[in-house]
Order: sequence, then structure tokens, then C-alpha cells
Amino acid sequence: MQSPDASFDVLLESALPELRPIVEKVARQERITEAEGLLLFEKGSLGFVGALADGIRQRLHGNKVYFNRNFHIEPTNVCIYTCNFCSYSRQYKHRDDGWELGLEQMLDIVRSFDNKPVTEVHIVGGVHPKMNLEFFCELLQKIHAHRPELHLKGFTAVELDYMFRKAHLTREEGLRKLRDAGLQSLPGGGAEIFHPEVREQICADKVDGAGWLDIHGTAHKLGMHTNATMLYGHIETYAHRVDHMARLRDLQDETGGFNCFIPLKFRNGDNDMSHVPESTTVEDLRTYAIARIFLDNFRNVKAYWPMLGRQTAQLSLDFGVNDLDGTIDDTTKIYSMAGAEEQSPSLSTEQLCDLIFAAGKVPVERDTVYNELHVFEPDEVVA
Repeated sequence: MQSPDASFDVLLESALPELRPIVEKVARQERITEAEGLLLFEKGSLGFVGALADGIRQRLHGNKVYFNRNFHIEPTNVCIYTCNFCSYSRQYKHRDDGWELGLEQMLDIVRSFDNKPVTEVHIVGGVHPKMNLEFFCELLQKIHAHRPELHLKGFTAVELDYMFRKAHLTREEGLRKLRDAGLQSLPGGGAEIFHPEVREQICADKVDGAGWLDIHGTAHKLGMHTNATMLYGHIETYAHRVDHMARLRDLQDETGGFNCFIPLKFRNGDNDMSHVPESTTVEDLRTYAIARIFLDNFRNVKAYWPMLGRQTAQLSLDFGVNDLDGTIDDTTKIYSMAGAEEQSPSLSTEQLCDLIFAAGKVPVERDTVYNELHVFEPDEVVA
């Protein structure tokens, strides 16, 4: 494997003149500007940005690729919001077409993983007017009582914003209440694209970009780690992507509370934006690579394999990605309902390790906050 420093030297010799200052900055571990991030989108070939991002990945992680053993609970797909890109939710007036799980039904899901080596439960769904803060506090308390060692990650900023407003609590008060009930970290959903030009067209009625950032920043200040996402490949421009990542980078400078960044590919199946073509695999890989280059204060970049598909997710490991999410041993529907590559998103630990080994990398099981739990060997019997 070529060292990162050597690969940067090769890139410097072959780069377009306007891109050479970016290579020099990355080699010196200096931050690139927003203008330079935009230049990468406009001028950087797939091979160029991929090699630059891969050098950063090697410098940070060597050949390790992380995953965790998790499962999802999706309490409901009934939602008061009408995001144009969403194929998952059903409006409250059409709730008979969706699902609404009660506390015992969700606890049955948790119990179904008893005696299985999962470390995290991921709870996220639609914004249901009758599933309020007290309801979810009770759910968290019951899950924690049943399996105290399970890390509880849940609720997008969109769900939280509605919960807190309905409960007449500040964001800090609401987060404290959930934390006290057992919530440990937040996923990154609901970020979409922060810029109001785009947000007003695709999801005008839910919490805005500033509100999303404030909820995550408040969680960080309370000692809770969170993830960050970006929904790309629809009506946004490259400038909107760079603006989005710059706002995340600024907050990470302030709090240091983000675990990872997850670019999420827009899928056009069965939604109000079905006329918008999806991005190509080349554009997907370029976006991952540029995110790895731009977000110098994010240690981890994750490819969500059920959305990308296994093959593209595997390819992304050479374009700056060092995390493939989890085994996801369930039937999460958020992306499969939009036409994602994986219609039944479930991989065993053995399958996920095989996928990583086949890419020439080393699989490492982690917990939610990236503590290493186990480094797998090629000839190891995987349970």
C-alpha cells in the first residue's frame, strides 16, 4: 500500500494547476476553503478527488473499516410533514395506509434481539402527533430497563423539534429529559440541505437548517454525541453542498460532538420528486471523496450501504469512506420504500466482513462512539 505522503506527491505532479494548492494543503494537513471545496466539485476528476481522499483515509485509519451491530425501530411512518423527497411517510389523514407501533410492539422488537451480540438500537420514524415526548421517554426507560448495556440512539432533529415545541420545553430542557430517560446519542437525519433556497422547495414545513444545527449543538453541550448527514443529488447545486458542509464544519469546530458524516443519496421512487433524476455512481463517489477532503475535523465518513447498495458502498472504501454503518439485521424501510438498491437491507457480520476483506481492508467492529470492540482476521470464524 502506497503511503499517503507518497500518493500526495504523485497527485501534485499530475494535478491541474488550479488544484495543486489544494493538494499542498491536504499534504500539510491544512484546511481547504469553501471556494476550494467548490473547485473540487467543478474541476476535480473522480480519480483525482478519490486519490486525495484515500490518502486522508489512510492517514487517519490505515486500512481499518468500521461497522457496528445494530438494529432499527421505526415507531411510525405517519407524519405531519410533507417533504417532497420522502417516499416513506404517510400523512396523518391517511394513517390507515401506514403503521403505528405501540410500546409493547417496540419492546417485542428489542426482545427479539435478546442473546444476540447487538450493541445499538436506532430509533427513528415519522412525526406522529400522538407520539409525544412522554411516550418516547417511557419507551427509552423500558428499553434501558430490559437491556441496560444497549446504546440508545434516536430521533432526528425534526422529530425532536416537534416533541419539544408540543411539550412547551426549550431544546435543552427536552434533550435533558430524553437523556435522563436513557437516550445517549442522536442520528443525523433531517439535515437534508441547510440552505433556505433548497429547503423551502423540498421540506419547507419542518425545522430549518439553523434549528437542526442548534439541536445538535445543544446535544453536544450536554455530552451527547450525534451524527451529521447531507441529502445530495436532487435540486441542489455544488455551492449548496459546500455551504452545508461548511456549516457542519463550523459547528464541529465549536463543539467537537459529531461522530461521523453520512452523505445520503436522493432516491426518486414513489415521491413528489420522481421527475428528478438520481445521481450517477461516479457522482456518488465524488461526493464522498470531496466530503472526506473538506471535513477535516470529522474523523469518520460513513457510507450507508442499504441506500447505496453493497457494490457501490464497497467501492466507496477507496474514496475516503472508513465506515459502513452496521449489520442492520432488520427491515428498515426508509430507503427501500424510495427505491434504494437494498430492498431487504440485512447483512450478517460474516457477510459484512467478507465485503470489507474483498476491498482489501480490515473489518473492525465498533460501538456507537467508535471505540474499537474487535479487529477481525481474514481466517477468523465470524459469529
